[in-house]
Amino acid sequence: MKANLLLFVQTLLVTSFCLQMNAQDIRLKGIGHDNRYDDGEKMVSTYVGWNSDLGKAIFIVDNGIYGMNYNGTTITTPEKDPAVDIAEVRGDTDKALWATNFNLMFGNSGAVYVDGQLVTVFSRDESSTVDEELFQVCKWNATTGELLSREIRPKSDHLESAGMAYNPKDGKVYGLFYLTGQDLPEDITSDPDYFEDEDADMTDGDAGYCLCTIDLATMKVTPVTPGLYYYNFITFAINSDGRAFALTSGGASGVVDNDGKMRNIDGNLVGAQLWEFDLTTGLIKTNAVEKVDVDGEAYTDFEPLVPATGYCSQYKRQAACFAMSNPDKMYWVGYYNSGKGINEWGSWATLSDKEWRANGKYDTALYEIDVNTGETRQVGKINNRWIFSALWIEGDDTSDGAGIDVNPEPSTQAFIALSTSESGAILQQVEKGSQYTYKLEPAIGWQVHSVTFNNEDITGQVTEAGMITTPVIENDYSTLFVTFEQDSPDALQDIRKSSDGIRVLGRTGGVSVRNAKAGDMLYVYTTDGQLLQSQRLNSSQTEVALESKALYIIKVADKVVKVRL
Repeated sequence: MKANLLLFVQTLLVTSFCLQMNAQDIRLKGIGHDNRYDDGEKMVSTYVGWNSDLGKAIFIVDNGIYGMNYNGTTITTPEKDPAVDIAEVRGDTDKALWATNFNLMFGNSGAVYVDGQLVTVFSRDESSTVDEELFQVCKWNATTGELLSREIRPKSDHLESAGMAYNPKDGKVYGLFYLTGQDLPEDITSDPDYFEDEDADMTDGDAGYCLCTIDLATMKVTPVTPGLYYYNFITFAINSDGRAFALTSGGASGVVDNDGKMRNIDGNLVGAQLWEFDLTTGLIKTNAVEKVDVDGEAYTDFEPLVPATGYCSQYKRQAACFAMSNPDKMYWVGYYNSGKGINEWGSWATLSDKEWRANGKYDTALYEIDVNTGETRQVGKINNRWIFSALWIEGDDTSDGAGIDVNPEPSTQAFIALSTSESGAILQQVEKGSQYTYKLEPAIGWQVHSVTFNNEDITGQVTEAGMITTPVIENDYSTLFVTFEQDSPDALQDIRKSSDGIRVLGRTGGVSVRNAKAGDMLYVYTTDGQLLQSQRLNSSQTEVALESKALYIIKVADKVVKVRL
């Protein structure tokens, strides 16, 4: 009986041990590229041949979906998954198109995995005649690698991010997006310790990271953070508890300790720092620490919740993720030094990239981070130093079952963007006796100020969703003007409910200023900041004549309004 009991206990222990070991077995997948070759940063491509059906040469590149297995101790070399068979590509037009589409799977401005789907954002120039960067947004089936859609979006969409992630607690996708041309809230800029942003036209304004939500179906970014962060964020991930984390890059010149980590002269860990975000406020969570400066004055400092990782990582595209089953452990694929290595004399120094196999420069590794303590373990180098723009865990990702369709069927509802310029105008052909509805979509940092139809103020008819329906069309020629103002604490519904504030209404031949105070100054600027005219108002209502087919910035007292006539 004792022997049987002992055998049962031994079997139970072995089974428990095996279950624990198997529980660590995961398959990490990501949008990857081997971005460090012996001759520097260069993507290798393989010429397959000419496809007469497609009328194009077919090339296979390293871009694509990759997978690697991790058993808690070792990791395998990343391999394309699904794999690309050149023989199949050469003999099958559909396969050739599928494989060559991987050329577009490059997330240099961010990427995200959500419930079996991928979204990649690539910064690019459309042509030499375009003076701004454009975003190429591609959506994919994460299992088959099929390209679902591709579109070009303007720089003003602010789609560059340090990472995006799905929050299973509220069903939203969040990201740290790099916003440019932003005017910060007054409660921030009025702080004497903060610089004043004078770029009122918002063309060359402030720039930094902001926690935002993003609708992956429309790619609309909505800020949450009241201001901007100036950290060099390199990752962003959300666990199954709805806690959001980001890493910042960190480097140091020094010798790595025996445990593989770097410390400063005080013995504190340095390198990449883990930060946690409050998704409701967009603010970083910190510890308040009382300190004394060199003059003996006491002050309050705000420090990270956990120590630095001890691993020095570059400001390059990296990725992190969580398993749904383990909210405490973050997996991070990143660089593990500051672009330096050990030279032939044994010194830590900047070295030629071509010697990376010998000196360890620019290698990448898989890390495990305990988000509660900050304790970071380097699991091991990743063979051929692969890096990823998005990372997820197959079959156990926090976004599994999200029910989000990043590429829904096109809606039967359509909107027409009407614009004018100094070179002409776009006129919509309409029918008399009908009404037309438009969607008003302000740029980030702006909100609807007024809407006039045939010089009649119809701002009060704008819905909460930003929709405006015209009155019945009766004239041969009608005008619809919309003005936008910089964001303020007043919401759109407050503007509709009250007429006490300063109003700037677009009209044929200029604008109408209402509810101003006698003595207020009015300025009219071009979009590049050139002052066109200024005047001191004599009454609460003033008509200002302006040339049509142009965009103006109008400032009355503390009200800044943008109008296109």
